[in-house]
Order: sequence, then structure tokens, then C-alpha cells
Amino acid sequence: MHFLLRATPLWITAAVVCAGAQVQQPFKLSEDAGVAKLLNANVDAAINSILKDFKSPGGAGVAVVQKSREDGWMVETKGYGVAKVDGTKVTSETLFGIGSNSKLFDILATGLLISNESLSPRISWDTKIASFVPEWGLMDSVASSESTIVDVMSHRTGLPRHDFILQHGTVADVIGRLRYLKPSTGFRELWQYNNHMYSLLSYFPPLLAGVPFETYVNKFILAPLGMDATTYYSKAAEESGHLADGFGRDGVNQTEDVFGQGQVRAYPFWAPNEGKPGHVISGAGGVISNANDMATWLQTLLDDGRNPIDGGTVIPAEVIRRVSSGVTVASPVAQFPEGSPMVYGGGQSRGTYRGFEFIEHGGSVQGFKSQITRIPSQNFGVAVLSNDEAFGFEIVEAIKFRIIDAVLNLQVIDWTERFKSLVVAGFKGRIVPTPRPTNPTLPSFSFNDLAGTYQHPGYGSLHLCLVAPGDITEPASKPCRQLMDDFRHLPLDSHLPTLLANWNGFGVSHVALTHFEHNLFNATGLFVIPTGNTSDSKPWVQAETHPGFVGEFAVEGKLGVGLRGSWGAGAGVESPKGESVKERAEVWFEKSA
Repeated sequence: MHFLLRATPLWITAAVVCAGAQVQQPFKLSEDAGVAKLLNANVDAAINSILKDFKSPGGAGVAVVQKSREDGWMVETKGYGVAKVDGTKVTSETLFGIGSNSKLFDILATGLLISNESLSPRISWDTKIASFVPEWGLMDSVASSESTIVDVMSHRTGLPRHDFILQHGTVADVIGRLRYLKPSTGFRELWQYNNHMYSLLSYFPPLLAGVPFETYVNKFILAPLGMDATTYYSKAAEESGHLADGFGRDGVNQTEDVFGQGQVRAYPFWAPNEGKPGHVISGAGGVISNANDMATWLQTLLDDGRNPIDGGTVIPAEVIRRVSSGVTVASPVAQFPEGSPMVYGGGQSRGTYRGFEFIEHGGSVQGFKSQITRIPSQNFGVAVLSNDEAFGFEIVEAIKFRIIDAVLNLQVIDWTERFKSLVVAGFKGRIVPTPRPTNPTLPSFSFNDLAGTYQHPGYGSLHLCLVAPGDITEPASKPCRQLMDDFRHLPLDSHLPTLLANWNGFGVSHVALTHFEHNLFNATGLFVIPTGNTSDSKPWVQAETHPGFVGEFAVEGKLGVGLRGSWGAGAGVESPKGESVKERAEVWFEKSA
């Protein structure tokens, strides 16, 4: 789950690979393969080469498991590359944020509640959310009344991502604000990834069983499986000494080298959790884990919910099968000729790779990427965890495919080159924002009048301060004086009229509106990141801007600003249409002061 202003998935990445497959013979270990050689010297060399090819400052934790009739479970876990800025190496104990791979724990906890015959009232996969969650509601009245557990788990409510409301409040608060968010499609029309629905699912254990979500998952899933290193609490992970640093690259000249390292920086942990349950992000992306525990997790999933040590049922098989079965079409076409279209169940995607059906999900939070994949017909699974923000997705995918090719005795494809080529093509094909006109029409309102506090019932307050150009009158309010100080460190043109606001979100600390033409402003999301080094006076700043992210001011009853280009509806879904700015806005903030 990224919380930068981009339309690509945040905590998700349920990797999309696709059709044109050739049927392969079932995998059999060669006689001289022995046991515990799934990660052999050739695979080790390939993984290290992948990290080198992407010039990764970080590393990867890898778990590979396979069950055979003769030898039982073969399990290997290893670490590659660098875990921390002090040079500590990745081991199988190194902890990573797994992002949206957390969603499977969330929906399986829901499945345990559904399977609990002593629960009163009972719920089922088809139970309507409105029937038992008082805070629930959506702007679309049909979706509000008819959405079931299956609908919310499979992302078909019609609500786009709207990730930026996750900046504050409890889980109940977030659920209560969903009714104020514009939908982007009709109910059950399209798959639209939405993290809030997994925050909603995490509300079920406290609501129905009187147990905090994190406590419930630990008691009924993690502890019975002996996954003792896995936690929702960053404080516990840090105190273990095994938590990896999430690495970023500062000041890279991508024109010279798209894969340059620049100055390597470590992010502060993306969602600090001091140990109090009920965190709004826990269900959607809060799990922290390592290769050792991911190996146990893969074995459990492949063995229909049974404990790999004693064979006892931890999660009913029918629950795992239900969430792993496709409900919505996540990707209708193949990205690569070896794969297939992808369908989505609950926290799991399903497709084929070179004739083998696989079930998987990806994860992305700031500084960490993950991919957890299993091929049930081969009793085989692989998990890859990365701490490279810039190219962690490409790294985990390339490592995953390289291991699958090796273990299934397939001709090895150069996935590194494929993903590098996609990165380069994306950089060359990026859309450059249109330059501001030389003599732009000024807004219908003075820039000073546009400054002030704006409200949205779902998103909260947006306090815009006029911070540029530099000859403006010094603002009287203390928050605006602070923002003017912040502005001096931001990569924004001080000659252009600019309104700046704090945005207390994940991966976004400020939003800037820079005048373009008449009442239209270009919007930029900025993240000012603490360096952790008091001798470094220059802050680390990341800026996300693209042509589609804009703000437009208008009087619609009251003065307001409509934002569009940030709600994350997915490919092929347009922003709202309408005659007025308010109708065209994805989010409409109305001035209150």
C-alpha cells in the first residue's frame, strides 16, 4: 500500500501475469537433486545478480517450500543483500513489512468467525454488511444496502481507493466516513482495489467476538502455527533487533541512470505502532514478518490450513478454498505471454504461469515489497520479501519467477531484463506536465482569498496557506509561518503562486497547489522525511506530481476546491463528469474559514 499520489497500487500488487501457456509435465525431483536444494548455488547466484542488476541498496528474504510423498516437506529460507544502513546482512530472521499480503490474515480471520458455530448472531459469506455494522454506509445506496462480505473482500463495491482518508482516526471512524466518498463505478461492475474494505473486515473480531483484531489473529492463527516472529507492532519488531530498514534513493538523476542509487536513505517505519491494537492499517497492510514464518505460512496454505508440525487444523480448508477462488476479474488480459488473466477472491489472486495454476498476492508499503505465491498442483510455494522502495516490486517478481523456473524445471526466462525494460520504457514514456502559460489568466478570486480552511466530511480539513511568490505579506497564523519555512526546503518554484497544506498521511506530508491557468492549479504530493541525522540540515523530500492531479476552485454555494486525479479508481475508470467543478471533482473541499 503506497500512500504517495500515484494511481498504481499501494499495498497491493497481486501480480498480473498472463495467457499463452504451454502445458508442462508435473515436476519431479531428479535423483541427484537431494533434499533442501530448492535454493541451490545457481539460484543463489541468480538472486544476488538480480539485486545487483537493480543496484539495490537493500536485500531480500526468501522462503521456498515443497512437499513430496517421499521426503515430506522440503523447506529453505535464506537472506540476501543488506538489511540495514549499518551494513547488517539480511538473514531468514530479518523482518519486513509485507504490505497487502496482510489482507489474507484479515479475511481468514473473518472466515474463522463465519466458521464459529457458537457466535451469535451467526454470519456467512453472504451476510450483508449493513445488517451488523452500525457505522457502515456508502454513497451509492444500492452498494450500501446490498454489499456482502464477499463483495467487500473481492473489491466490487464500486468505491475506488480513496487512500488519503486513512490519515487519521480509528477503524470505526474510517468506516463511518466511507458514506461521504464518491464511487467511480456501479455496484459489482468492476474490480477496484480498496484498502478500506480490509479495514472494515478487521472491525469484525472486536464487533462480533469482543476481541481486538490483532489479538484475534495472534490467538487463532499466528500462535497455533508458531509464527512467533510475526507481529502487527513495529515497536516489537524494532526491539527484536531484526527489523530491516526500508531503503530509498535520494537525488537520483534518472536521465543518466534510471537505476541509480543516489544517496541511500532509510525511511522511518511507515506506520508506527507502539503496541496498541485497533490500528486502522492492521487489516489492510500491517503485518511484519520474516522468511522463516513465511515458510510456515506457505506450508499451512498448501496443506489446506493444517499445522505443518502436528497436522492439526488451524484454518478450515473450506475457508482457504473460498478466499482463494476467483470472484472478480482483476486483470482481463495477460501482461506476459507465459501467463493468463487474473481473478481475485479475498486477499488472493489466481491465474496460470506456463500451464501451472498459481495463487498469490503482492504487498507494497513504504520501503517494503513482498510476493507470496503457491502452486498447489506441485505442493510448492515461494515468498520473497524486499526492503527496496524504488524497485522492490521488480526485484520480488524477478526472484519469484527465477525460483519457479528452477524448481519446476522450466527453461529459465530472463525476468530481470524484462522488468528492467519495462522500467526504462515507463521512464521514457512518462507524460511531462504541460508548462504553465507565459501569460496565464489569473483566478476569479485573489490568491489571498483562496487561502484558508477547507472541509470534506470524509477527508477532513485542508488548511491552505499562500506561501509563494516570495514577496507576499507574511501570514499571521503560526501554522502558515511554519509552512512558509517548510516551503523553502521543497522542490517547488518560488516564483509561482502556491498554496501549501499539511497532509498528515502515510507517505504524504504536504500537498501543494501551484497556479496553472485561471482557476486551475497543478497539485503535488510531497513527503518530507526525517533524516535521523541532526547534522544533515537538508531534509529528504520526495515529490509526486503528474498531469492528472489537479485542483480547481469555484463557488458552488460556497467557495471550494475540487481535486481529481488522486482517488485511485484503476485503469480505464475516468474521473467524474459534470457541468460544474463540484460534479467533476473526485473530492470536493468546501471553504469553512
